[in-house]
Amino acid sequence: MTVTPAQIDLWRKATSESPNLEFKEGKNSFDIDKLYDYCIALANEGGGYFVLGVADKPPRPVVGSAAFPNTVAIAEKIFTKVGFHVEVEAVEHPDGRVVVFTIPPRPRGTAYHIDGRYLMRSGASLVAMSEDRLRSIFDEGKPDWLEEPSKLGMTGQEVVDALDTQTFFELLKLPFPSNQEAILDKLIAERLIERRSDGFAVRRLSAITIARRISDFPDVARKAPRVIVYEGNSKLKTKLDQTGTGGYAVRFKDLIRFIMGQLPQNEVVEDAIRRSVKLVPEEAVRELVANALIHQDFTIGGTSVMFEVYADRVEFSNPGLPVVPADRFIDGYQSRNERLADLMRRVGICEEKGSGIDRVVSLAEAYQLPAPEFRTGHQRTSVVVFGPRDFEDMDRNDRIRACYQHAALKRVMGEYMTNQSLRERFKLDESKSANVSQVITATVEAGLVKPDERVGSSRKLARYLPFWA
Repeated sequence: MTVTPAQIDLWRKATSESPNLEFKEGKNSFDIDKLYDYCIALANEGGGYFVLGVADKPPRPVVGSAAFPNTVAIAEKIFTKVGFHVEVEAVEHPDGRVVVFTIPPRPRGTAYHIDGRYLMRSGASLVAMSEDRLRSIFDEGKPDWLEEPSKLGMTGQEVVDALDTQTFFELLKLPFPSNQEAILDKLIAERLIERRSDGFAVRRLSAITIARRISDFPDVARKAPRVIVYEGNSKLKTKLDQTGTGGYAVRFKDLIRFIMGQLPQNEVVEDAIRRSVKLVPEEAVRELVANALIHQDFTIGGTSVMFEVYADRVEFSNPGLPVVPADRFIDGYQSRNERLADLMRRVGICEEKGSGIDRVVSLAEAYQLPAPEFRTGHQRTSVVVFGPRDFEDMDRNDRIRACYQHAALKRVMGEYMTNQSLRERFKLDESKSANVSQVITATVEAGLVKPDERVGSSRKLARYLPFWA
């Protein structure tokens, strides 16, 4: 590809850098070891362009670069060091020389490394690839765990007995067929079962989603969701520990109803009327249960999706680290299990638009809850939703987390966070403006939000963006 000045100007207009496009000034020179690192990271992210001679902050003026005057020589050095060819071009832009490195994507099932370091981008930084991400790359090309058969050699009657086909058709809003063959044909068309010479093979996706009893399929039985209820705010005493019995799709409503039945109730007074409300709104529970079920890593054995109910919070967790960084859950979306996500969308359980976490954050604001906390641990991802808490009872971390999520939510909606909007999020009147300003300052210092420089230094007009905007 021959890069033109017009193409460079088009890249400069992008609202933000992406995993496939990186700008650096490099006016006089650029560290060659850092260049190698970027080649590795961008290749691991699907390939892209590394551009020298352009400022990395909007409006991204062309500043020109004298780095790497011999483009042929640097291309040879890159190939010798990283093991793949990178095209290097010097583009004479009207405002100065720009050096463009066109980096190819890594081969499927392969992750590139340099001196043993597998690199990827995280915001403006280069970081080591997580164990979970590396595993997912190395597993590319292998059969999808969900597509593998769970049971073989079944008769048509055994298939119909094992799967809750009537509920499945109801969820799809289709009339239930009057004969077994039509039921089996639909399951085959959905790629949930397969007709073979020795009978029918039931795929794991089918067992996970529409089994009458997941325990009838031993290789997926451990994937049944588990609900644990504790006394108080710790794990010291367990009141209830129950494992789900049916497939995710056909028993989803029952699972939500069961979890809601375990949640503590709070007394609230609105307009002089006292009423009881659950610790966490049902819509948030629904979104996070669906999210945990769909985005789990099925290849991790010996663990399952868990929903843990405490007196002051609910924790939703699933096996596997996220494919999207936790601090980008609000604006980012990538499905780990596409076929499962598609099926759950078509039966009305999720939208597959990446808006579920947005709704959860929005509900937390509407119900005056502390901001949800997104955690990653050893091969596990958790979302914690807390019960109601006044601003005065929130600690510093609660307030910073709420401020960042509010700014991110506003950005996704095409708006900006201001002192007023954050006051409204915390349900505070104008007399608390100084308190809210302190929260914003602390969040800026934490590197999670930044002032919008386009409005200048006016405190009255000040508005804020999440760090990635």
